[in-house]
Amino acid sequence: MQTKKYQFSFEKLEAWQNARTFISSIYKITSAFPGEEKYGLADQIRRASVSVAANLAEGSARTSPKDQAHFSQLAFSSLMEVLSHLYIAYDLNYLDEEALLKYKEEISEIANKINSLRNSQLKRINN
Repeated sequence: MQTKKYQFSFEKLEAWQNARTFISSIYKITSAFPGEEKYGLADQIRRASVSVAANLAEGSARTSPKDQAHFSQLAFSSLMEVLSHLYIAYDLNYLDEEALLKYKEEISEIANKINSLRNSQLKRINN
């Protein structure tokens, strides 16, 4: 018989799971950026992507739905920051259009999950 390992609440969130996969993808693509971007745009994109997952995890540890919703909003904001940076990377020819569209689709899926999570958190405030 296999025992189930304990999971923290954030580990169960689809938004967090998707963000975690997204981070790996972001690290791979930014490693191909020019060397002079190592501490510039590549670092900004990486930090913003990590912030998405980190804010979801931190928010899940909060006891009030209002605090949880606040951290979900921060995660969403970081996700939009990533998208903005990816557009800049595209403008600088570090990403092709196909890659940009692929990432935009992934971002859209994660954004929808974060918004659903935030909406459920906000509903709990008013109940």
